[in-house]
Amino acid sequence: MGLRWRYSASLFVAVLAVPAALAGGGLTSSASSSAAKAPTHIDCSNSNRFICTEVRDSEAVFGHYVGHDEPSVLFYSNKNGSGNEMAYSGTLPTEPSPTNVPGKHNYTFQYAPAFWFGMAMCDTQSYPELVNTCEPDSNLNIVNPAKSPYHPGAAYMELQFYPPGYVQQWNGFSCSGTQWCVALTIDSLALNPVTGQQLNSVCESTVGEEYVNFAYLTHSGKPQGPPNPVQFQALASGTPDPHKVEYLNQGDSFAVQLHDTPHGLQAVVTDTTNGTSGSMTASAANGFGQVKYAPSPSTQCKNIPYDFHPMYATSSTQTTVPWAAATYNVAFDTEIGHFDYCSNVDTTTATCSANEGVGSNTEVWDYDDAGCFPASASTLIKIGGCEGSNVGYDGTSYLSDWPNGSSSRPTDFIFTSPLTGTGYNTNYASVGFNTDLPAIEGDLGTCNNSTGAGCTIIPPTDDGSPAQFYPYYSTGTALGGCAWTVGQNYPGFSTNNYGAHNQYGHLLKVAYTGSGGTATYSYEDYQNNLAGNPCPA
Repeated sequence: MGLRWRYSASLFVAVLAVPAALAGGGLTSSASSSAAKAPTHIDCSNSNRFICTEVRDSEAVFGHYVGHDEPSVLFYSNKNGSGNEMAYSGTLPTEPSPTNVPGKHNYTFQYAPAFWFGMAMCDTQSYPELVNTCEPDSNLNIVNPAKSPYHPGAAYMELQFYPPGYVQQWNGFSCSGTQWCVALTIDSLALNPVTGQQLNSVCESTVGEEYVNFAYLTHSGKPQGPPNPVQFQALASGTPDPHKVEYLNQGDSFAVQLHDTPHGLQAVVTDTTNGTSGSMTASAANGFGQVKYAPSPSTQCKNIPYDFHPMYATSSTQTTVPWAAATYNVAFDTEIGHFDYCSNVDTTTATCSANEGVGSNTEVWDYDDAGCFPASASTLIKIGGCEGSNVGYDGTSYLSDWPNGSSSRPTDFIFTSPLTGTGYNTNYASVGFNTDLPAIEGDLGTCNNSTGAGCTIIPPTDDGSPAQFYPYYSTGTALGGCAWTVGQNYPGFSTNNYGAHNQYGHLLKVAYTGSGGTATYSYEDYQNNLAGNPCPA
């Protein structure tokens, strides 16, 4: 299993109207021929709403590359409840002062449009569409695709933390120009791998083949608008209302609790610095729902009210989502590869029409400069940029410009290992590191997913040279004990980086269900599972 995110171009709603050609993955005629042939698709659904979970072999599913990069930390425990009940704590970054000079200061959203805490979920209308039941919170749902295609329908929950945007009018991945907010998202996939059938084209044009339930955490615990994909409303559901949504201040400490309830998973996030909190329960009563799996010739697009429950009792290498690229259940993920500077934006196509990058990294724009916004779109920082998937591996995420204690960069995002048990007092037994780079490099043609040839932990840029940098996790002392951060070694905090980018280990061959129900195998990840938990909370 494996997960990656995709950029949502429609989040430009407040400033830019993204043309249909971009939303559908192509470029308009104003783009160069080389760009038109490049894998620039950046959305996860035709509704183009979200950054979302990455499928394995996106080209086979969508007909083109769809994805991004997401290095992760995985947490394993055989304790009953560790797959559906856990708590984390952390501290949010503080951003540097606003500036209109590209590259003078860096901001969190330039490295990562989201950080998330994840968990596998039941969804009987999702891939593989072969079993109509899913027992919540149960390891009866463990089915090895190498032995059987009959895995219960699976979805993936991501509790997404969005950093402040440096624009107030462009809603990008941020809730506010200065504050953080959190959304509960659940990704599902309408595909039967045995028959190859997917959701009918009429419904897919509305919700997408991979669709998302989405709701901001609110003070009342009630969503702003319908979270389910069929009834989702861009303004009511997708635009945060500061009077309802829980906002967290820069530099504040926070606590996360995730646990199942009789009517679905509940997420609670508390700003422990100021005492405010927000919550959301993935229940039918709150408007969460499945999209009825209706292949052609049906044209039905029906919401089925649904309580989304966690899928597994524990978290192990076997408790995975069978349609995803990475191989985890309980995990923390850093979404990267979504920003590069652009010196001039074509607002008609939302593409870059001059130079990408900044300083010594400046070069002529290329095919992955999509989902772009001009400096004029901002009321805070007048800097143009592109938030499309940076498959050229030359944007901000792939430079050693991550937080380093400098006042021109943010402070680091800090989080603890999870605690499980009814009193949230039991540590997870072991930890793993994962990155889905082979899945991305395979779709781009630089990695052979069957043999592993050409796959690299440091990804290749579109110039053919290795990326300048690849972020990694490190641990140190914070929040009264051991904690994690991501990026590079952070002065005064990092005491162990587990081999830096080599922490991700070796290529991992993953089993998937193929046509007719036979198993297929693919190198989709680098993974390194440690013998224990080096950073207990």
